[in-house]
Amino acid sequence: MKNIIEIQHLTKRFGEIKAVQDLSFRVKEGELFAFLGVNGAGKSTTIHILCGQVAKDSGQIVIDGRDLDQNVNNIKRELGVVFQTSVLDSALSVYDNLESRAALYGIVGKEFKERLFALAKALEFEALLKRAVGKLSGGQRRRIDIARALIHKPKILILDEPTTGLDPQTRKTLWSFIFDLRRNDNMTVFLTTHYMEEAAEADYVVILDGGKISAEGTPLELKNTFTKDYITIYGINEETVKTLGFEYEPIRDAYRLSVPNTRTATELILRHPDLFRDYEITKGKMDDVFLAVTGKKLQGETEK
Repeated sequence: MKNIIEIQHLTKRFGEIKAVQDLSFRVKEGELFAFLGVNGAGKSTTIHILCGQVAKDSGQIVIDGRDLDQNVNNIKRELGVVFQTSVLDSALSVYDNLESRAALYGIVGKEFKERLFALAKALEFEALLKRAVGKLSGGQRRRIDIARALIHKPKILILDEPTTGLDPQTRKTLWSFIFDLRRNDNMTVFLTTHYMEEAAEADYVVILDGGKISAEGTPLELKNTFTKDYITIYGINEETVKTLGFEYEPIRDAYRLSVPNTRTATELILRHPDLFRDYEITKGKMDDVFLAVTGKKLQGETEK
């Protein structure tokens, strides 16, 4: 896969605050890329620079093979952005909001209506088209935000904490639709999120702390590097668990052992087949990774 976003040595200061410090990373075309960090880590600043809304101090950004400095207007047409705060006009209807947005890209008449009704069906807001945006619930408004970002069929969808505060059903609807876009249109999704179960589904993860990259890799690579594996073993007494020589904790009707990695777990089971008749092996979670890397917790649901 080719790189659709390439960032090299990106730096941005606001007075004495170093918001982004020598940031370099790449995003592959068609992947779900997760950008993680607590508030103030530099995520939103990076996104605003990518979108041409904030000027960088130094560094280079190349999007779809073109330098952002020389092609900002053309590149903006390839981006769809859902910001943390809705940018919809509360006084206008859903239909009017999306119609005015589409017109900026020359999408009018029959083409607009076909695109609108396809999005309305997929995101389940067909009954809301005549309603004023200001009268929508948070979940309904978020669906319209995403439709607004997708009305011109961008190559890259940037989602800045898109599902914060949404009910589980709305989150499921949004992610199902985004999955279909990636599968059918090879759309690249650049995500910031506080929900670790969303980050766990990413193809690649960058963890940002204080404007710098603290860790990066696939979720599996990060789990293998920064967390332990766990064996939950049933039908055994505590005295026997102690003889295995690993840290453990009692959980309901079982014991959970901490082991360094899957290889160690496998070797332990093979050495004691008589003890491991009923057990489960699980890896650490992405919230464990984040805590190990930054010493902080993200303020959101933990990964399930």
